[in-house]
Amino acid sequence: MSVSKNRVTNAAELQAAPYVLGGYERRLLMGMGDDFYARGDFTRNQLNYGIYRPGNAYIDPISGEVLGIRAEDIASARVKAVDKDIGTLGVTRSEGEIRLRDRLLDREEGALPPVFHLQAPGQEILGQVINIEGGVRNGGALDVVSINRGDRESLKPGDTLAIYKAGEWVKDPVAGQQVRLPDERIGLLMVFYTYEKMSFGLVMEADRQLDIGDLVRNP
Repeated sequence: MSVSKNRVTNAAELQAAPYVLGGYERRLLMGMGDDFYARGDFTRNQLNYGIYRPGNAYIDPISGEVLGIRAEDIASARVKAVDKDIGTLGVTRSEGEIRLRDRLLDREEGALPPVFHLQAPGQEILGQVINIEGGVRNGGALDVVSINRGDRESLKPGDTLAIYKAGEWVKDPVAGQQVRLPDERIGLLMVFYTYEKMSFGLVMEADRQLDIGDLVRNP
Protein backbone atom coordinates (compact mmCIF):
# COMPACT_ATOMS: atom_id res chain seq x y z
CA MET A 1 0.00 0.00 0.00
CA SER A 2 1.57 3.25 -1.16
CA VAL A 3 0.97 6.02 1.35
CA SER A 4 3.30 8.85 0.37
CA LYS A 5 4.08 10.65 -2.87
CA ASN A 6 6.93 12.60 -1.32
CA ARG A 7 10.50 11.83 -0.36
CA VAL A 8 13.17 13.82 1.40
CA THR A 9 16.40 14.80 -0.31
CA ASN A 10 19.03 17.53 0.04
CA ALA A 11 20.63 20.22 -2.09
CA ALA A 12 23.76 18.17 -2.84
CA GLU A 13 21.77 15.14 -4.01
CA LEU A 14 19.56 17.31 -6.24
CA GLN A 15 22.56 19.12 -7.70
CA ALA A 16 24.23 15.83 -8.62
CA ALA A 17 21.09 14.18 -10.06
CA PRO A 18 20.36 14.00 -13.82
CA TYR A 19 17.57 16.33 -14.93
CA VAL A 20 14.91 16.34 -17.65
CA LEU A 21 15.88 18.17 -20.86
CA GLY A 22 12.66 17.61 -22.80
CA GLY A 23 10.82 15.19 -25.03
CA TYR A 24 10.85 14.30 -28.68
CA GLU A 25 10.13 17.21 -31.04
CA ARG A 26 10.98 19.63 -28.22
CA ARG A 27 7.99 18.65 -26.15
CA LEU A 28 7.91 20.35 -22.74
CA LEU A 29 5.52 17.92 -21.00
CA MET A 30 5.76 14.12 -21.01
CA GLY A 31 3.56 11.35 -19.69
CA MET A 32 2.94 7.62 -19.67
CA GLY A 33 4.44 5.87 -22.69
CA ASP A 34 6.49 8.87 -23.82
CA ASP A 35 10.24 8.96 -24.31
CA PHE A 36 12.32 11.92 -23.14
CA TYR A 37 15.89 13.14 -22.76
CA ALA A 38 17.77 13.78 -19.54
CA ARG A 39 21.24 15.12 -18.90
CA GLY A 40 23.62 14.10 -16.14
CA ASP A 41 25.89 11.37 -14.84
CA PHE A 42 24.70 8.01 -16.16
CA THR A 43 28.02 6.23 -15.52
CA ARG A 44 26.53 4.04 -12.74
CA ASN A 45 24.74 2.07 -15.49
CA GLN A 46 21.51 2.35 -13.51
CA LEU A 47 18.47 1.50 -15.61
CA ASN A 48 15.47 2.56 -13.52
CA TYR A 49 14.84 5.98 -12.01
CA GLY A 50 12.15 7.83 -10.15
CA ILE A 51 11.26 11.27 -11.52
CA TYR A 52 10.90 13.83 -8.74
CA ARG A 53 10.05 17.53 -8.61
CA PRO A 54 11.93 19.53 -5.96
CA GLY A 55 9.74 21.50 -3.59
CA ASN A 56 10.06 23.51 -0.41
CA ALA A 57 12.48 22.79 2.39
CA TYR A 58 11.35 21.16 5.62
CA ILE A 59 12.32 23.54 8.43
CA ASP A 60 12.53 22.70 12.12
CA PRO A 61 10.04 25.08 13.77
CA ILE A 62 12.17 25.43 16.91
CA SER A 63 15.77 25.58 15.71
CA GLY A 64 15.23 26.81 12.16
CA GLU A 65 17.45 23.97 10.87
CA VAL A 66 16.82 22.72 7.34
CA LEU A 67 15.79 19.07 7.81
CA GLY A 68 15.58 18.23 4.12
CA ILE A 69 14.00 19.23 0.82
CA ARG A 70 10.65 17.85 -0.28
CA ALA A 71 10.68 15.98 -3.60
CA GLU A 72 7.34 15.05 -5.15
CA ASP A 73 7.05 11.67 -6.88
CA ILE A 74 6.01 12.37 -10.48
CA ALA A 75 6.84 9.22 -12.47
CA SER A 76 9.21 6.34 -13.12
CA ALA A 77 11.36 5.82 -16.19
CA ARG A 78 13.77 3.31 -17.69
CA VAL A 79 16.97 4.13 -19.55
CA LYS A 80 16.90 3.11 -23.23
CA ALA A 81 20.19 4.60 -24.41
CA VAL A 82 23.02 6.84 -23.22
CA ASP A 83 25.21 9.08 -25.38
CA LYS A 84 27.89 10.72 -23.23
CA ASP A 85 25.87 12.65 -20.63
CA ILE A 86 22.52 12.52 -22.46
CA GLY A 87 20.16 9.69 -21.64
CA THR A 88 17.06 8.60 -23.54
CA LEU A 89 14.42 7.23 -21.19
CA GLY A 90 10.93 5.80 -21.50
CA VAL A 91 8.19 6.59 -18.99
CA THR A 92 7.01 3.41 -17.26
CA ARG A 93 4.69 4.95 -14.64
CA SER A 94 3.16 8.39 -14.37
CA GLU A 95 1.40 10.19 -11.52
CA GLY A 96 1.51 13.52 -13.38
CA GLU A 97 3.15 15.34 -16.25
CA ILE A 98 6.95 15.30 -16.38
CA ARG A 99 8.43 18.76 -16.85
CA LEU A 100 11.77 20.31 -17.70
CA ARG A 101 14.22 20.34 -14.77
CA ASP A 102 12.51 17.45 -12.93
CA ARG A 103 15.20 15.31 -11.31
CA LEU A 104 16.07 11.63 -11.72
CA LEU A 105 16.71 9.93 -8.37
CA ASP A 106 16.83 6.39 -7.08
CA ARG A 107 13.26 5.15 -6.87
CA GLU A 108 12.02 5.30 -3.30
CA GLU A 109 8.85 3.44 -2.48
CA GLY A 110 6.69 5.39 -0.05
CA ALA A 111 4.87 2.21 0.92
CA LEU A 112 4.12 0.24 4.03
CA PRO A 113 6.01 -3.05 4.43
CA PRO A 114 3.76 -6.15 4.64
CA VAL A 115 4.62 -6.60 8.33
CA PHE A 116 5.24 -3.94 10.97
CA HIS A 117 6.37 -4.53 14.53
CA LEU A 118 4.63 -1.73 16.40
CA GLN A 119 6.39 -0.48 19.49
CA ALA A 120 6.97 2.64 21.53
CA PRO A 121 10.33 4.31 20.83
CA GLY A 122 13.18 3.04 22.98
CA GLN A 123 14.07 6.59 23.98
CA GLU A 124 12.20 9.79 24.80
CA ILE A 125 10.95 11.61 21.71
CA LEU A 126 9.71 15.19 21.79
CA GLY A 127 8.84 16.60 18.38
CA GLN A 128 6.30 18.36 16.22
CA VAL A 129 4.23 17.82 13.09
CA ILE A 130 5.90 19.98 10.43
CA ASN A 131 3.89 19.02 7.35
CA ILE A 132 0.69 17.26 6.32
CA GLU A 133 0.86 15.62 2.90
CA GLY A 134 -1.27 17.23 0.24
CA GLY A 135 -0.25 20.80 0.98
CA VAL A 136 -2.91 21.25 3.66
CA ARG A 137 -2.66 22.57 7.22
CA ASN A 138 -5.23 20.22 8.78
CA GLY A 139 -5.53 16.46 8.76
CA GLY A 140 -7.01 13.40 10.37
CA ALA A 141 -6.88 9.62 10.47
CA LEU A 142 -4.93 7.91 7.64
CA ASP A 143 -3.19 11.14 6.61
CA VAL A 144 0.58 11.15 6.13
CA VAL A 145 2.50 13.66 8.24
CA SER A 146 6.13 14.72 8.54
CA ILE A 147 7.75 15.12 11.95
CA ASN A 148 11.01 16.80 12.91
CA ARG A 149 12.64 13.70 14.42
CA GLY A 150 14.43 10.88 12.60
CA ASP A 151 17.42 8.53 12.51
CA ARG A 152 19.60 10.74 14.67
CA GLU A 153 16.99 10.44 17.44
CA SER A 154 16.97 6.64 16.88
CA LEU A 155 13.41 6.56 15.52
CA LYS A 156 12.59 3.40 13.57
CA PRO A 157 9.76 2.31 11.25
CA GLY A 158 7.01 0.87 13.43
CA ASP A 159 7.58 3.30 16.30
CA THR A 160 4.32 4.80 17.53
CA LEU A 161 3.95 8.33 18.86
CA ALA A 162 1.05 10.06 20.57
CA ILE A 163 -0.16 13.35 19.08
CA TYR A 164 -0.97 16.25 21.41
CA LYS A 165 -2.51 19.70 21.17
CA ALA A 166 -0.35 22.12 23.12
CA GLY A 167 -2.13 23.48 26.17
CA GLU A 168 -3.36 27.03 25.77
CA TRP A 169 -2.43 29.95 27.99
CA VAL A 170 -5.41 31.32 29.90
CA LYS A 171 -5.82 33.93 32.59
CA ASP A 172 -6.60 32.68 36.07
CA PRO A 173 -9.41 35.04 37.15
CA VAL A 174 -8.68 34.46 40.83
CA ALA A 175 -4.88 34.63 40.97
CA GLY A 176 -4.68 37.12 38.09
CA GLN A 177 -1.92 35.09 36.43
CA GLN A 178 -1.43 33.48 33.03
CA VAL A 179 -1.65 29.69 33.38
CA ARG A 180 -0.82 27.08 30.75
CA LEU A 181 -3.40 24.31 30.47
CA PRO A 182 -2.21 20.67 30.11
CA ASP A 183 -1.45 19.30 26.66
CA GLU A 184 -4.37 17.30 25.25
CA ARG A 185 -3.80 13.94 23.59
CA ILE A 186 -5.74 13.78 20.32
CA GLY A 187 -4.34 10.83 18.37
CA LEU A 188 -1.65 8.31 17.50
CA LEU A 189 0.71 7.97 14.56
CA MET A 190 3.02 5.25 13.32
CA VAL A 191 6.41 6.11 11.83
CA PHE A 192 6.82 4.26 8.52
CA TYR A 193 9.86 5.91 6.90
CA THR A 194 12.81 7.62 8.56
CA TYR A 195 15.50 9.98 7.29
CA GLU A 196 18.46 11.41 9.16
CA LYS A 197 16.67 14.47 10.53
CA MET A 198 12.94 13.74 10.05
CA SER A 199 10.37 11.03 9.42
CA PHE A 200 7.07 10.27 7.73
CA GLY A 201 4.23 8.93 9.84
CA LEU A 202 0.74 7.57 9.21
CA VAL A 203 -2.00 8.93 11.49
CA MET A 204 -3.69 5.85 12.92
CA GLU A 205 -6.12 7.56 15.29
CA ALA A 206 -7.40 11.14 15.52
CA ASP A 207 -10.05 12.30 17.98
CA ARG A 208 -9.78 15.89 16.75
CA GLN A 209 -8.48 17.79 13.76
CA LEU A 210 -4.71 17.51 13.41
CA ASP A 211 -2.75 20.70 12.69
CA ILE A 212 0.79 21.59 11.69
CA GLY A 213 2.63 22.37 14.91
CA ASP A 214 0.91 19.69 16.99
CA LEU A 215 3.26 17.88 19.37
CA VAL A 216 4.39 14.25 19.16
CA ARG A 217 5.87 12.25 22.03
CA ASN A 218 6.07 8.75 23.46
CA PRO A 219 2.61 7.23 23.98
